[in-house]
Amino acid sequence: MARSGGGCCPSMDLMRSEAMQLLQVIIPTESAHLAVSHLGDLGLIQFKDLNADKSPFQRTYAAQIKRCAEMARKLRFFKEQMSKAGILVSPMQSTETPLDFDDMEVKLGELEAELTEVNANDEKLQRAHNELLEYSTVLQKAGEFFYSAQRSAAAQHRQMEANQSGETSLESPLLEQDMLTDASKQVKLGSLSGLVPKEKAMAFERILFRTTRGNILLRQESVDEPVTDPQSGEKVYKNTFVVFYSGERAKAKILKICDAFRANRYPFPEDLAKQTHTVQEVSGKISELKATIDMGLAHRDSILKTIASEFEHWNHLAKKEKSIYHTLNMLSVDVTKKCLVGEGWSPVFAANQIQDALQRATLESKSQVGSIFQVLNTKESPPTYFQTNKFTSAFQEIVDAYGVAKYQEANPGVYTIITFPFLFAVMFGDWGHGICILLATLYLIIREKKFASQKLGDIMEMMFGGRYIIMMMSIFSIYTGLIYNEFFSVPFELFAKSAYACRDSSCSDSTTEGLIKVRDTYPFGVDPVWHGSRSELPFLNSLKMKMSILLGVSQMNLGIFMSYFNAKFFRNRVNIWYQFVPQLIFLNSLFGYLSMLIIIKWCTGSKADLYHVMIYMFLSPTDDMGENQLFPGQKTLQQVLLLLALVSVPWMLIPKPFFLKWEHERRHQGHQYAMLEGADESVVAELGEHNEESNHHEEFEFSEIFVHQLIHTIEFVLGAVSNTASYLRLWALSLAHSELSTVFYDKVLLLTLGYNNIFILAIGVVVFICATVGVLLVMETLSAFLHALRLHWVEFQNKFYEGDGYKFAPFSFALISEDEE
Repeated sequence: MARSGGGCCPSMDLMRSEAMQLLQVIIPTESAHLAVSHLGDLGLIQFKDLNADKSPFQRTYAAQIKRCAEMARKLRFFKEQMSKAGILVSPMQSTETPLDFDDMEVKLGELEAELTEVNANDEKLQRAHNELLEYSTVLQKAGEFFYSAQRSAAAQHRQMEANQSGETSLESPLLEQDMLTDASKQVKLGSLSGLVPKEKAMAFERILFRTTRGNILLRQESVDEPVTDPQSGEKVYKNTFVVFYSGERAKAKILKICDAFRANRYPFPEDLAKQTHTVQEVSGKISELKATIDMGLAHRDSILKTIASEFEHWNHLAKKEKSIYHTLNMLSVDVTKKCLVGEGWSPVFAANQIQDALQRATLESKSQVGSIFQVLNTKESPPTYFQTNKFTSAFQEIVDAYGVAKYQEANPGVYTIITFPFLFAVMFGDWGHGICILLATLYLIIREKKFASQKLGDIMEMMFGGRYIIMMMSIFSIYTGLIYNEFFSVPFELFAKSAYACRDSSCSDSTTEGLIKVRDTYPFGVDPVWHGSRSELPFLNSLKMKMSILLGVSQMNLGIFMSYFNAKFFRNRVNIWYQFVPQLIFLNSLFGYLSMLIIIKWCTGSKADLYHVMIYMFLSPTDDMGENQLFPGQKTLQQVLLLLALVSVPWMLIPKPFFLKWEHERRHQGHQYAMLEGADESVVAELGEHNEESNHHEEFEFSEIFVHQLIHTIEFVLGAVSNTASYLRLWALSLAHSELSTVFYDKVLLLTLGYNNIFILAIGVVVFICATVGVLLVMETLSAFLHALRLHWVEFQNKFYEGDGYKFAPFSFALISEDEE
């Protein structure tokens, strides 16, 4: 599975993770920033935090981190402003003159101050503009009210003068003459006008009436169009009101009520000439403010467009600087405070590239002292690093979801690339459905550059990320569909004509007894004559059930052999002799033997009952087999296999704990001795450390090891049975998929074709398409995917895969950009 990497990456083996080494770098302070920047561009070193005991505020570069956070805040502010103004961010372009971090900080500060000032001025102008618009509305509505009131009063005055010239009648008011003659008895009324929200108008009127005990006159009229509120800036439906009152106490109460209801008050001149002058003055101010606001908005847009052209570059630089200083905070400061010491994991092949990056940083910073690079010896477990491409990464993620591989443990992802889509296809075998999924996947692959640059939804993003998995699943589904000979449940004679024909004209609905073989055996897959016959279900059930057992036993054997390769790689002879060998014997003595019987029965055409053979292999191993015997010496072979299976159980259980105890005693024997005088310091330090470890090491718990081995043995013995039975899901889901497809074809599409009605046919086609897409192409795909996932995680990987490692997480600017997105 070796592939040649492009660019800096050498050829690698996906079976084992990359060889890692622990590095120590000592970097002068003046070149530290550039060195970390170059290492971030390289993206092949994972730094360890040497200041884990310090809080973020106690670290060396806490002030720079704070500056980066402040710049990020300003950039978020710019992004919000551009979003409100509808200005799109321009894609990042390579600039000839890179902007310095300090210069960018000053630039962002100036732009923020200017933009904040423009926004504040615009807000003030908008508030003044909205107030003038409300004032104009009040002048218009209140003017109409006063004009109608004046006309009504003039008409009433003329009528009263006409009545005065005539004789006074009994119906005339008693005080009418006094009111007309004595002007001192007339009360002078004050007025307040303004706007109140429409939903508060009734409550406003009720509170005014109750507070003043009815000693007011209120006139309201609704405004047809919503008015922009000066305080909130939102469109609100309002009513124009005019309140007439008498006395200062009533005025004070009315003012408080207006404030409580957020009713905006505006002065209204009673004189008609002043009204006209005020209307003209307000209209002129509105025009002036509108022009000023438009100029301010144009100025703000020009600032935002300038920001938009450089936003991506600034944002990238801010993230880059923050990650650099965050990494520098992980390095420890030397006692002289002239250099930084860092430790980290790196692939062995990247040593030269890391040294080149450090040397380049020294030259660019014009430092007189170079960086020191050295490899440390350690007993720590290194991180796991697989170099994957866009095709293999999705399969590797399936494995990593179960658990990250231990360092240089055999990687199941190598086999998952083939076995996962194949087991899916066994459950989803239909080459018509496979073609539909393949076409949808090819669309995602062809336009992957466009989709990769877009923000997709959660479901769409999952599908796009696994597009190559889905492509492989669809290709294998076409293959298994050709084997099953199903195209939307319809068989076709693709490779040759059927090998069978009717014996006579009356056998159209017969079983195989009514058919005779007239040609050679159908060359590839299931003969189309089986579909639609009464023996279709028994035949396909038997075929798929036995095929599921064969596939399951094969994959479980592969898992056991992978445990051998792991033990051999890590030089663990105990696991080879006391785990791999007995497990292989136990599994194949029972289920390997069953697989052999299935193949012999297929080849010989025997009618032996395999259920009976396997059951009485345990219950009565010495009885005569009779007609269930498939080959000579079968009974003796069964007895030998049964004995081997019984022997392999204590073989797994007993020797390994005793061997581990003996190995522990041998390893820790003779460690209590005195140091020789004049011994080398490194030897003394190493032996002292070893003694410290041995003293710290607890006493060997034999009972705990034995119980652990007992659990492991029982789990494997029972798992061999349950896991084999679990592979029967391949048969069950394949049958369900086939039957559902048949039902949709027969009971929907063919049924509507029999009506000879275009309308009914159209409905039938639509229902068939919806059922096929919704049930078979979506729900069945998800179901088969989850079952294939379970077979790999539980039945396959638990035979050899520990998955207790941790991922290699290098300091890389490319990974930081992806995480931010």
